[in-house]
Amino acid sequence: MTKTSVPFFHRPKVVPFVFLTPFLIIFLVFRVWAVIQAVVLSFQKVQGVGSTEWTGVGNYQFLFNDPTFYKALFNTAYYTTGTLILLIIIPLTLAALLYSGLVKKAGVFRTVLFLPVLTSLVVVGVVFSLILSPGGLLNSWLGLVGIPAQRWLETADLAIPAMLIIATWRWTGLNMIYFTSGLANISRDLYDAAAIDGASGLQRFFYITVPLLRPIIIFVMTLTLIGGFQLFVEPFILWSGGASPGQGGLSIVVFLYRTAFTSFNLGYASTIGVVLALIIMVLSLVQLRLFGFFKKEA
Repeated sequence: MTKTSVPFFHRPKVVPFVFLTPFLIIFLVFRVWAVIQAVVLSFQKVQGVGSTEWTGVGNYQFLFNDPTFYKALFNTAYYTTGTLILLIIIPLTLAALLYSGLVKKAGVFRTVLFLPVLTSLVVVGVVFSLILSPGGLLNSWLGLVGIPAQRWLETADLAIPAMLIIATWRWTGLNMIYFTSGLANISRDLYDAAAIDGASGLQRFFYITVPLLRPIIIFVMTLTLIGGFQLFVEPFILWSGGASPGQGGLSIVVFLYRTAFTSFNLGYASTIGVVLALIIMVLSLVQLRLFGFFKKEA
């Protein structure tokens, strides 16, 4: 069969594009076009349906003078910083411990720690609203060690710590699996050679495990950073509609949601979304730069 007789859609150079076309159409319509529309709306005052007024950079000027935005930004940054610390150190330590062979039936522990990831976040929010209540399970445990009961969901200063407890419980297992997959690619000969040279367990961890896991650590940190700035479901469920006490649990995404669907100020909400996207992009690039992601291997 000659090349000209092969049906157009069966040609080797055409077939990949045929399979990619549905994805490209969906991506262009629901991603690229949606982003372009959001940017355009951010320069307009859109109050409900059919009421549009071009305001230029007016929404951005108002945003950078809005104390509620800075409160939401501080809360989100506080939460993200906490998750970056807790969801790197704890999962990495657990992964190294379970992979070391010092723990019997490590597979059982990995399974148990991973199970929270499979739980619906809405269910998690409802259950933890009971656990964190004044007479809940957490306060009962704190009472056993002499710590007085805390009003986790009724005090502004405890709103972020309460959500960090949920994040740690839910995502530790997933990040531990990421780190375990990286540990599986590290040659055991390196640990054996270091042990022969007299290196302790901690020295092997800090001088072999951590450096060789750098790509996985960067990957997990990037996902955690993006997830932290997209905080929404936890405050929305813990406090009806995200109405936390003293705005202690107000995140940027909750602020965006309330602006769009409570105040129906779609133009200002688009401005919040555009600024949030820029913040995530800049912080992700800075983080990757600091950890040498863009450095070429010698």
